[in-house]
Formats: sequence, structure tokens, C-alpha cells
Amino acid sequence: MTVAISRSLLEQIMALAAASRDEICGLLLGRDDAIEAILPTANVAPDPARHFELDPAALIAAYRAARKGGPAVIGHYHSHPSGVAAPSETDRACAAPDGSLWLIIGGREATLWRAGPGVAVNVNFTKTSLDGR
Repeated sequence: MTVAISRSLLEQIMALAAASRDEICGLLLGRDDAIEAILPTANVAPDPARHFELDPAALIAAYRAARKGGPAVIGHYHSHPSGVAAPSETDRACAAPDGSLWLIIGGREATLWRAGPGVAVNVNFTKTSLDGR
């Protein structure tokens, strides 16, 4: 399955990642096949240079807004400032096998993954095509 994202949204995420030495993070909003908006959030991890943790207040607010007819939360994005654009061991350990999208930025590359159930591990990430229109 291919997931669409506008070039301007993807460029916005890439610019946020390039401007920070810490991992940046935020929410992906839209439909299963299209990222229609992003919501940057604070990274509240104790060590934001190496890990990310979405601001729980922003996450709760986004789900409340979705229940009231706002855009659905379909996943999140985060960066690996000194790594690659692929799920890390920490990502695998912290992910839920819920079908959510993970947009990961590493350097000048962005890749999209879907978190699903794993066999030998809790989560299996499947690389998903990203159509930056």
C-alpha cells in the first residue's frame, strides 16, 4: 500500500528534523492511505538526543479532537539525528503492533513503516511506500 503526503508537509518535517540536534516528533493525521496534516509535539523523553516520547497532553488532545470529528491520528513521525531512517531497537521495543504509521527521518531521508504484529518479537515493521506529491 502506498501512503500519500504532500511535498510541503514532508518538507516541513524534514526542516524540523534538520533544525534540531535532538530527536523531533509529532503526530500524523489523516486517513489510512493519506497523511493530510501533521501536529508537531514536544519531545518529553528524559534523553531527547537519543530517544523520543510524544507529549502525552498533545496526544490526548489529538485523540479527543478526532472523536469530535477532527482528523484521525494515523501515526507519528520522529527523527534519528545521527542514525538511519529505519526503526531502531528502541523503536521496536516501544512500539505497539497496532497498524500505526511511523515516519522516520534519518539525515536527508524519510521512510515510512507500519507497525504490525511480530512473530519472534512484539512488533514487526513493514516498510510502506511514501508518495510525496
